[in-house]
Amino acid sequence: MTELYELTVDDAASLIRNGNISPVDLSESILAQIKRLDPILKAWVYLDEDAVINDARLKEQEANSGINLGALHGVPIGLKDIYHNAPIPTTACSKVYANFIPDHDATTVSKLKQAGAIMLGKTVTTEFACGDPSPTINPWNPDHTPGGSSSGSAVSVASRMCPAALGSQTVGSVLRPASYNGVVGFKPTLGRVSRYGVIPVSWTLDTMGWMTRTVKDAALLLSVMDGHDPNDPISTTSTVKFDGDVSVITNPKIGVIRDFFVEKADSETQQKFLDIVDKFARAGAEVVDIKLPDSFSYAIGDQQLIMSVEGAAFHKPMFDVQSEDYQPNIRAMIQRGLDTDATSYSDALERRLRFVSDMNVIANQVDVLLTPSTPSPALPDITNTGNTMFQGPWTYCGLPTVTVPSGLSDGGMPLGIQLIGQYLNESLLLSVSAWCESVMGVDLNPNL
Repeated sequence: MTELYELTVDDAASLIRNGNISPVDLSESILAQIKRLDPILKAWVYLDEDAVINDARLKEQEANSGINLGALHGVPIGLKDIYHNAPIPTTACSKVYANFIPDHDATTVSKLKQAGAIMLGKTVTTEFACGDPSPTINPWNPDHTPGGSSSGSAVSVASRMCPAALGSQTVGSVLRPASYNGVVGFKPTLGRVSRYGVIPVSWTLDTMGWMTRTVKDAALLLSVMDGHDPNDPISTTSTVKFDGDVSVITNPKIGVIRDFFVEKADSETQQKFLDIVDKFARAGAEVVDIKLPDSFSYAIGDQQLIMSVEGAAFHKPMFDVQSEDYQPNIRAMIQRGLDTDATSYSDALERRLRFVSDMNVIANQVDVLLTPSTPSPALPDITNTGNTMFQGPWTYCGLPTVTVPSGLSDGGMPLGIQLIGQYLNESLLLSVSAWCESVMGVDLNPNL
């Protein structure tokens, strides 16, 4: 018998809508799973059980009254601790924001609430969503990094402490921890989902994202949260509302990027990835090789420079008076940004425009681009959050990206494949991702 905490978002929402389970029973089951596992995994920084149950009772009353239910009615969702959910504290897991209580909700949180979701609590992030490791434990092996910065969100979904959780990505903070923990990670096109009410790292790079256990669930959350927001200066205005359809495509055209992404993967990750590519070809996919543009050579270094400058701009007022309260890695990032001259920043922005243009041309040649999600499984090193070089370029150029679990390494750690889509064409990306998910037939569970 399936425990309620094991339900996916779509299954839970359907069962509630049809009167087969109650939001209260679902929330109680999830809270019990958190109570059992979180003392070990340390994925949650804020949880108000009474508030969750009270909201679940309200959702149950609404369901019993025949009120028109939203797409996520009664489904608990986790929030990375940079999303405002008034009047709950938003601390970014930092001493600097230890006493901060927002007076408004993030736009994404407002949309989740409008769809009937229950805000479960705040998940652990690395400090200000940057590079200093969090205390969160990888449920597959405590000696291996869970990734970051959205470590708590990834671990909570992987360990069935919630069916979905919001994260954010400036470089690789959704896709990498999702892959390391064996769940689906989704990052939409830059500007597709509002960033208003979310503590920033970099105003030109920050992208909202989330972790789920299935591609269908990732699509369902996008259908709730996408759309133009005048409060976000880079919010897209040309977006067609996504309806959540992930009709499985047949015979997709998949562009495999072998240079850099396959070359720099460790031997096991490389071989298992190529085996999957062969499997897709046998299942009917048209597989073609794709070459990276020359502008790629600047992407990784320039992304770090831009993030440092823009991060320093946000943090400077606080950094000037309480730099000692920042952890070492973010302190170094801020200082690098403060020390970078305007010409270097401007040149990096100009080179970025070329890379964005080049990648849009390349992405439009195929249905999706395909790479390994990470160069290796999560490393046996909890002093860092892992290598970002396989995820960062897609955040940098703004293209929508999905990571899907592809199996386990010989050492029993999750591996993933990364699919990159066309600008604002999440529908095609998610359809191909669902096809890949079906062909691979992988459902990872750490069985804690």
